[in-house]
Amino acid sequence: MHDDHDRGLGFDLPRLISRRRALGVMLGGVGSAVVVACGGSSSTPEAASSSASIPEETAGPYPGDGSNGPNVLTESGVVRSDITRSVGDASGVAEGVPTTINLTLLDVAGGGGPLAGAAVYLWHCDREGRYSLYDDSIAGENYLRGVQESGADGKLTFQTIFPAAYQGRWPHVHFEVYESLDAATAGASRLRTSQLAIPEDACNQAYDADGYAQSVTNLASLTLESDQVFADGTALQLATATGSADDGFAMRLSVVV
Repeated sequence: MHDDHDRGLGFDLPRLISRRRALGVMLGGVGSAVVVACGGSSSTPEAASSSASIPEETAGPYPGDGSNGPNVLTESGVVRSDITRSVGDASGVAEGVPTTINLTLLDVAGGGGPLAGAAVYLWHCDREGRYSLYDDSIAGENYLRGVQESGADGKLTFQTIFPAAYQGRWPHVHFEVYESLDAATAGASRLRTSQLAIPEDACNQAYDADGYAQSVTNLASLTLESDQVFADGTALQLATATGSADDGFAMRLSVVV
C-alpha cells in the first residue's frame, strides 16, 4: 500500500546529494558539538557539528500540507500538542502505544543556539501503517498531524502514538520547520522538511503491543542501512527513546536548521 511513499529517484536525488554534503561538513568540522539525540536510550546518541543542518528530505506523498491534495494546516485546532485526535469536523482517535516526541530547534546561523518562535508541522502513519486524509479507510480523519511553536529554549512537544513499520520504509516521523506559527498555518516560509528515524530497540518493544503484529513482520525485512531515506547515515536524524510498550515512550531529537 505504501510502495509509492517517496516520489522516485528524480525527486529524491537532489535531497540525498544535499544530505551527503551536510554530513561532509559534519565529519570535516571541528569545534563544539550539538547533541543530536538527548536523553537515555538503549541506542547510542550521536553528536553533530552545529554547522550541519538536519538533511532536507522528501515529504512523501501524504504530507497533508496542501502540496499534494488535502491541507490540514488550515483546520481550526491544528495547533496542538496532542495529535492523537482529529480536529475540525472529524472526531476519530488514533489507537496505539502512547508516545511523546520532544524536539529542540537549534539555529545554525546563530551558532547552534535555541531557535525560538519557529514552528513545526509533524505527521506520521497510524498503528496500521495508514496516513490520515489519504488512506481510503481514514480519509475523513486528520489525526497524527499537528503544529507546535518552539519556546524560548527552542523546545516543543507532541503527544502521539508509536508509528507502525510498513513495507518498504524504516519507522519514521515526518516534519516541516517553519519560520513562525503564522507561516506554518499558511504553509509558507518553510525552512526545512525532514524525517526522524526511530531506534530499533524501541520499535522491537513497541511492536509487542496489541495491534502492531504486521509491524513485527515488516520490521524484520528492514534496516536503516537499506532505507531509501536513511541509508546514507542517521547522525542528524536518529532520535533517542526511553520507555516501554506498557508505560509509553518518549523520543528526543535536536533539529539544527
